[in-house]
Amino acid sequence: MFSLEKILRPHILALSPYTSARDEYEGTEGIFLDANENPFGSITSQNFNRYPDPHQIALKKRVAEIKGVKLEQLFLGNGSDEPIDLLIRATCTPREDEIILVPPTYGMYEVSAAINDVPVVKVSLTPDFALDMPALQQAITTHPKAKLLFLCSPNNPTGNALDPEQMKTLIETFPGLVIIDEAYIDFADYPSFTSYLDKYPNMVVLQTFSKVWGLANLRLGMAFASPELIRILNKIKPPYNISGLTQQVVLEGLQNIQWKEESVQEILKQRTELVKLLEEVPIVEKIYPSEANFLLVKVHQAKETYDYLVEQKIIVRDRSKVKLCENAIRITVGTASENQHLVEAMKQLSVQTETQSTVS
Repeated sequence: MFSLEKILRPHILALSPYTSARDEYEGTEGIFLDANENPFGSITSQNFNRYPDPHQIALKKRVAEIKGVKLEQLFLGNGSDEPIDLLIRATCTPREDEIILVPPTYGMYEVSAAINDVPVVKVSLTPDFALDMPALQQAITTHPKAKLLFLCSPNNPTGNALDPEQMKTLIETFPGLVIIDEAYIDFADYPSFTSYLDKYPNMVVLQTFSKVWGLANLRLGMAFASPELIRILNKIKPPYNISGLTQQVVLEGLQNIQWKEESVQEILKQRTELVKLLEEVPIVEKIYPSEANFLLVKVHQAKETYDYLVEQKIIVRDRSKVKLCENAIRITVGTASENQHLVEAMKQLSVQTETQSTVS
């Protein structure tokens, strides 16, 4: 039986959270002389002089409705990076507890662990980017101090989905928290793990507004978990972690669900077209299957390809130094025009490479 208290750091359980002015009075009308705000407005044309709702209630109600979860199962953070950091701080004692990662994967897990001085245990994916279950089970057994296990699906930077049955097995056998990062779930051909929230109290699901919703600039992430864990995250977060402007703009944007759905379909269409175009590029050696809005592409020489594309003002990610991603670049699916420019540039590089090879 999973016990949240057993994996939380003792001082977190005993912590008394900061109480803000908006915790003591939650109304919206009145003469506000409680929070030491500027009563004359703001330096900007629009007034931002009042502190925002620290609990983001109106926005959370709408998000919970859209995602089909209970309000008390939802945490909103400054991007997904905030709940990642909070989960580590809530559970892992520096230099004592550990975190299990399955590289290649999203780099912020390891960065956040390093910032918090928490050791990581790495269990590499297989060469085809699948979970190495025997190695993972061995790591769980031999590292009893491991408190968190991060799984990214669809995975970044590889683009593939992890096996859902294997993920369920890990959730059921790992004694700590299993965090499933679903930043790219809207592009995938399978449902979110949020449907298992009531079944798995040791599971956390991360999602974001930065991808399909087109709101990367506003920095808003979602964490879904048991009400008990959500209370802990709310207890240790900064009081006003989500700005009032972000809350307002996102709440307004969530009235336009149709735009989001159309965006998904267009990106999936362009992803298919981009694969076809890249298959005709001589320097492309392999295009890995993707359930995300990007493609991991193995090319003849990744660093040279990246540098050439930068010269053409086309920016991709060079992932060639990442284990199992040697000579690979990561390409975000763009508009039809952007994708065409990319492919034309790569074809030009192919011609130059072939010419140089012939001369040599």
